Amino acid sequence: MKRLLAQSLPVLSLLALPACSGERGGGLAVPGQPTIVSLNPCTDAILAEITGPDQLLAISHYSKDPNASSMAAGDAARFNATGGTVEEVLALDPDIVVASTFIAPATRAALEDMGFRVETFGGVSSVEESIEQIRKLASVAGNPAAGEALAARIEAALDNAALSGTKLEAALWQPGGIVPGEGALVSDLLRRTGFTSYSLVRGMAQADYLSLEQVVSDPPDVLLVAGSEAGQEHPALDSVPQMRRETFDPGLLYCGGPTIIRASQRLAQIRQAAS
Repeated sequence: MKRLLAQSLPVLSLLALPACSGERGGGLAVPGQPTIVSLNPCTDAILAEITGPDQLLAISHYSKDPNASSMAAGDAARFNATGGTVEEVLALDPDIVVASTFIAPATRAALEDMGFRVETFGGVSSVEESIEQIRKLASVAGNPAAGEALAARIEAALDNAALSGTKLEAALWQPGGIVPGEGALVSDLLRRTGFTSYSLVRGMAQADYLSLEQVVSDPPDVLLVAGSEAGQEHPALDSVPQMRRETFDPGLLYCGGPTIIRASQRLAQIRQAAS
């Protein structure tokens, strides 16, 4: 599929694609499976699991940043990445562009005017929503069987991470010193792995600030530290009695898909150690 070839040649001749790096991209997918460029860091990780060889032409540049990616560095390194510009997408010439629901309207309009099919996906707030998203992405990619296989792996990981017995109260201290709301995916994972929500009991909502003083004076059973603010590393935390403190990778906080497997395994590990 070559769009606007005559108009594009002057542009393509100037493109060196400086934002692209990696070993894959630019090849031909299996017949019946469309080539894809992903501009959404959360769909990057899912598409990396459910697409065939040379089908995923590029992922978003966020997935190449260890501080922003939900993908393991080794997985992200296998793919090209773009900065999300129309010019980069045009040069790769995918069949489908997968983007966030927050894609700039002008960018989406430009892509669609060039004849690209644009599919958008938002965030998820539960395991069920994530599995539904996986199935939709697998359908878009022309590989529903791979979507079902990933969904089965997630469900098996959650079954393995489920713990019976008394739940422990956990406070998840995210970057910026905030807590997740009850509608966040990570809150669903906490419930499934043997924890109750410290912030819910105290009437705290999404992105409310949790101070060091509150943690010290009113500690949870388990403090999950996913940030590196000064208060989150303060020596005063060492002296809080009967509070277990654990680190939690910020890359496990925001995306569903295969990230759920790693997040549930880490939470189960923390829960077992605290028993």
